[in-house]
Formats: sequence, structure tokens, C-alpha cells
Amino acid sequence: MKTSIVLVTRDLRLHDHPALRAAARHSDRVVPAFVIDDRLVCGRPGTPNRLAFLLESLRDLDRSLHDRGSALVIRRGDVVTEVMRLASECDAEGVFMSEDVSGYACSRRRRLERACEDAGLSLKTFEGVTVIPPGELTPASGDHYRVFTPYWRAWRAATKREVLGAPRKLRSPSRLRQGRIPRLADLTREDPANDLPPGGESAGRELLSRWLRSGARQYVDRADDLPADATSHLSPYLHFGCLSANEVLARVDERKGLEEFARQLCWRDFHHQVMAARPDIPYNDYRKRDRRWKSPRGRLDAWKEGRTGYPIVDAGMRQLADQGFLPNRARLIVASFLTKTLDIDWRAGAIHFESLLVDGDLANNVGNWQWVAGTGNDTRPNRVLNPIRQAHRFDPDGAYVRRFVPELARLEGRAIHEPWKADPAERERLDYPEPLVPPPN
Repeated sequence: MKTSIVLVTRDLRLHDHPALRAAARHSDRVVPAFVIDDRLVCGRPGTPNRLAFLLESLRDLDRSLHDRGSALVIRRGDVVTEVMRLASECDAEGVFMSEDVSGYACSRRRRLERACEDAGLSLKTFEGVTVIPPGELTPASGDHYRVFTPYWRAWRAATKREVLGAPRKLRSPSRLRQGRIPRLADLTREDPANDLPPGGESAGRELLSRWLRSGARQYVDRADDLPADATSHLSPYLHFGCLSANEVLARVDERKGLEEFARQLCWRDFHHQVMAARPDIPYNDYRKRDRRWKSPRGRLDAWKEGRTGYPIVDAGMRQLADQGFLPNRARLIVASFLTKTLDIDWRAGAIHFESLLVDGDLANNVGNWQWVAGTGNDTRPNRVLNPIRQAHRFDPDGAYVRRFVPELARLEGRAIHEPWKADPAERERLDYPEPLVPPPN
């Protein structure tokens, strides 16, 4: 094959990239291309955090490609139309790309298949978004695993594919219009959060190496410790494919004592295989429950703004707004509060998370929200996380609350998590709301 296009999607990297490696092996010239689809990235309120990370990741990928004699071609518009136009420009004979599971990704692949067939081009798809491709592991009783633990056993025992190195050299056609990576202001009028992580494979690989050298040692014991901030912070890089989940697992498995982190990578694959089998779960309950959600708008707004009167919940929601990120324990606490304490539909929470999270992965976000709400894959659908108990357990000294709810900083002891128990004179001086609902016993 003389010339091929590698359509880059959620795989913004050179290392362990099966589609890129296959294109480089079977083609004389390779055209790495990314299409900015306005339907996906523009006109959607509340996505500046991911857009900022995406654009920085694209710039990093372009620099890495230049180091290897190539460049990232940028187009903007309908993906299929732009890919076919690019194929005509560079006289490509085929298109290589990674598989994905969202409804958008599946529709994109089907449309591209038809267009390539009509134009006489080959389309080759490869794994690369997950460790184990969705659908590869199936139980004897059905098309996908509905409960995590048996999936975890099968996933852990499965043979993983070889980790691929980055290509040392890439040849691209000369005189091909590269296009321009847009500025954030070209895509949205909204400002991103103040404290976003740097985007790109280079930053992701540096963070992974640094975390494995030092942070991984405390992960098992302190991942749920909210003040410690001991999570890996790798999730944005996994979501955009700046890091290969397969390579991350391989490097984690080189060290002892990180089985719990491997389990989190498995949860990511689990949610992807659920979405592959049930593409409607962003909108519909995975398991039907006899439950009617309330819709008190004021309470939903208070939750979004971090003014519920429950300090641990408000700290989490303010961190989300400030950083576009939340550690998993805080996600569980604020999600349980919305769905189980306020009885508000999980879809409202999922949409808000999706609007702010830098790592806003559709399969993970929806899967986790349904799990907490009791409509998803949790085998204990009536599970409720008591926010007060969670606060005293995972933020015992109140350091996390003080960091994000500074108006409570002078409270001491149990009052930092239960300000309604503070001295009445002290409560009068607090610029902090009363609890939306009566505190649990």
C-alpha cells in the first residue's frame, strides 16, 4: 500500500498504537489525521476543560510526529467527508483507525465503512482504546458480563496483547496541506477551569513514570484518603488515549502490590463492554427500577454549585468546578448524595459531570453514575453512602473540606463536617447554607 491515512480519534499517542504501527508497516507513506467534528466538540455548552486538554494533546502529538519526519494533518467538519476528501488529496489507498464503543463512534465507523467501500478504499480497524476489546470476553450465559467480579476474574486471566513501541520514522506525502490546530477561543466562548493538567502523551508518560517511582507506593492504602490526593491522576490521559491502557497495565504489573490499581483499569474495560452491548445506557436505566425521581430545580442547582450545606459534598463539587477533576471517593460521595439523598435523576448528575470532567469518558461516567444510583451493575442497588460517615472516615481532620470550602476553615473537630453542631454564635458568623435536607442520624 503506497499511502494510508491513520484517523486519530481517542488515541492521541505514538506508543502502543496498533493502528499506527500497522499503517507504518504496510504503507510507504502515512498520513496521521485528526478531524475536528463541530457536532462533537462545538456548540456543546460546558466542555472547555476537555477541549483545552484535547488541543494541547494535539499540539504535543504534532511535535512528536515532526520529530519522526511526519506531521499531524488537521481538518474540520464532518469526519467522513473530510477523510474522503483527504484520501483524494493524498491518493490514499486505505484508512486505519482504532475501534471505540460510543454511539457516535459506532455511527462514524459504519458511515466510514460505506464511504470507503464506495470509493474503493480499504478500512482497517484495530483495538487500542481498552486493555481487552469489548466483546472479546463473554460469559457462557450471555453477550456481556453484567457483574464486575466474574469479569475481573476472566479479564485478569486473559492474555494481553504485546505492548508496541512508537515508530522511529514516518514518511508522509510532501506538499500536503497540514491545516491548523485551532485555538480554544475558536471552539468555545467558555473559559476552562483554572487548574487543568497539561495535555498530551509527553506529559502523560512523564506523570506515569513519576507516579510509578513514588506515588504508586501509597496508592493502595491512600487512594480513598481525600486530603492525601493519592490517586494517579492518569484518567484524562487514558480517556484521550495519550496513554495506552494496555501499556499502563503492563508497567503496573512489573511492580508488586498494585493489584488494586489494575482492578481500576479493569473497571474501565468493564464499563466499555457494557456500553458496547447496551449503547442506550447514556439515556436509559441499565436495570429497570421501580423508582420515581424528584425534580426540585433549586436543589440540583445547589448541588452543582457546592452549597448543599453538607461540607464534604460541597468540597467535592467545588473541586470539580475548580479543577475539572474529582478523586473516585469524592465522585461516589457526591453522586450518592444527589441520587440517594436528594432523589434526583442520575442523568442530571451525569450530564453535569460530563460538562466539567477533563476525563469525561462516556462509558465510565454513565456506568459509574448508574452503579451509584442503583440502576446499573451494582449488586446492591439500595446502597447509600452516608455523607457524614464518609466525611469522618476519608477526611478525618477536615483538611479536604478546608481546602475547597474555606469559609468553614476555622471550625474544629466534628463541626468541620457537621457545622450545624457548632456553637450557635459561631454558626451565626458562618457564610454557609443550612443543609438542604435534615442530616442523617
